[in-house]
Amino acid sequence: MKETPIRVLLVDDDEDDYILTRDWFGEFQVACCELDWVNNYQAAKEAIAVHQHDIYLVDYRLGAHNGLELLTEAVATGCDAPIILLTGQGERKIDLEAMKAGASDYLEKSKLTAPLLERSIRYALEHKRAEEKIRQQAELLDIATDAIFVQDLEGKILFWNKSAQRLYDCQQEDAIGKKTSEIWQEKNSPVQLALGTLMKHGAWEGELHQTTKSGKEIIVESRWTLVGEFKKNTQSILVVNTDITQKKQLETQFLRSQRLESIGTLASGIAHDLNNVLAPILMTAQLLESQLNDERSQRLLPILISNAKRGADLVKQVLSFTRGVEGDRTLLQVQDLLLEIHQVIQETFPRSIEVADQIPPNLWTVLGDSTQLHQVLMNLCVNARDAMPDGGILRISAENFFVDENYAKMHLDARVGSYVAITVADTGVGISPEILDRIFEPFFTTKELGRGTGLGLSTVMAIIKSHGGFINVDSELGKGSQFQVYLPAQKIQQIPETELPELPIGNGELILVVDDEDSIREITKTSLESYNYEAITAKDGIEAIAIYAEHREKIAIVITDIIMPSMDGITTIRTLQKINPAVKIIAVSGLAARDKINTTTKMGVKAFLAKPYTAQQLLQTIGTVKMS
Repeated sequence: MKETPIRVLLVDDDEDDYILTRDWFGEFQVACCELDWVNNYQAAKEAIAVHQHDIYLVDYRLGAHNGLELLTEAVATGCDAPIILLTGQGERKIDLEAMKAGASDYLEKSKLTAPLLERSIRYALEHKRAEEKIRQQAELLDIATDAIFVQDLEGKILFWNKSAQRLYDCQQEDAIGKKTSEIWQEKNSPVQLALGTLMKHGAWEGELHQTTKSGKEIIVESRWTLVGEFKKNTQSILVVNTDITQKKQLETQFLRSQRLESIGTLASGIAHDLNNVLAPILMTAQLLESQLNDERSQRLLPILISNAKRGADLVKQVLSFTRGVEGDRTLLQVQDLLLEIHQVIQETFPRSIEVADQIPPNLWTVLGDSTQLHQVLMNLCVNARDAMPDGGILRISAENFFVDENYAKMHLDARVGSYVAITVADTGVGISPEILDRIFEPFFTTKELGRGTGLGLSTVMAIIKSHGGFINVDSELGKGSQFQVYLPAQKIQQIPETELPELPIGNGELILVVDDEDSIREITKTSLESYNYEAITAKDGIEAIAIYAEHREKIAIVITDIIMPSMDGITTIRTLQKINPAVKIIAVSGLAARDKINTTTKMGVKAFLAKPYTAQQLLQTIGTVKMS
């Protein structure tokens, strides 16, 4: 196959020089060249404009103009073919200006020979091909989704692709020549260690956390390769950065979900045991309340009963939180809730903290879960306490507040309507502006290890949002913080108190109580006997079967725990039903799982009680089952 000839244009006003050059072309050993000639500036401009030649040989002296002017104009009009400038005496100043203007080479006419001219033409063409290859590779690099750039060992950027422009929000013309530290900052990243590994092994890869000039935080998977000749006689680093910010965020969310799932599994596992602990406390306190009439007992026992109930509610709340179940909503008087909080913190917080409140008597009511809202306010008060290690003032206040359209537009989560605004303010250390936006993130905490889980404020936010409310936070370092909780109001000022129904009294019926917890068996037995029932107990299903078989005609109702060793409650119930299909059974469990309730209901169990239960709940359930 015949080789395509290289078309060369000579621009020279001396015909003798053209003839000499043509003769030299005949002596070329390898290159197949065709030579054209023009002898003036204007003809050269017109010839260059049509882009029909592969290379140009331009004499410096062209009458009124010179070759340097022609070179500059050709490059400016888009000529990408190599241009070799021919100078008369090898003037150094002209040669330097030619290279700066874009000449691929310069040759001194007095020393020019055929081999030298051939080498110069071949070098210029090879250089052009190399540049074309680099350009094509750069275009491919621009298509790449990864940020690809080249930097020298001092961090100065030499090459910058389009994906790097997008990732770092920095155009190529702004990046080239700058140091990487001017475009982004490394955050807790092993850059010096990476450089050491790179110089030793020629490559490094790892994960880098960076913050761009615009403040965007990114995580990149970075791969570095030492390049020997990106620029003449220098070593450079080829860097390929893959943006994995979203991937890492998803991984973090997944890990958090796994942690929450683990918390849920743990909570489910211990709920039964916690309720078994709370059940005898609650029932014993109720018995003592009915038997001890002195003023101190009548003052302290209601507090014990109330907090035992709240402990049971908190266990349910943890289970509800992990299962994604909303709490029960009832009409609540906010001032009652705040006064209860005030009483608790007044008794338990350090004396160095002064508690001040401003709670008007005409607050609207809210529809909410009292346990959840108690948890919200206690959490905010505890955080305020921790923010004042040397003491200070904790202020709790509330007011009726109407959110209009203007206010709603300025607060993302607010909706037009009536709210009760509760404020918890402290004079503590305050929160720095850098982390103020992150305080509601799950697992984010500024407390030392062992003093905070990072779930407190995220739980507060979740509860308030589930109630249709919103939160505002103001804080100043060294002056304190203020949390304002807004809850949708019902515009009802008083809730009529309802009298508790009279407890049903027994008629000497015999009740079989089956539970593996000694304290629960004994307190349940005592409670029943206090209300005119007889009771007999069994520590597990096996003993319960034996006792029931012996006293079958006398036992009116069986109360049995579901989760027990040796023989569980489900097996016990089935066995009792085989002995007597008409047996009346109340199932009890400290872990009121829906599947357990459904299972016992399908088996014909008359009622289900969740531990810890009150004497009132126990007696009312027995009364209902007796009538069934």
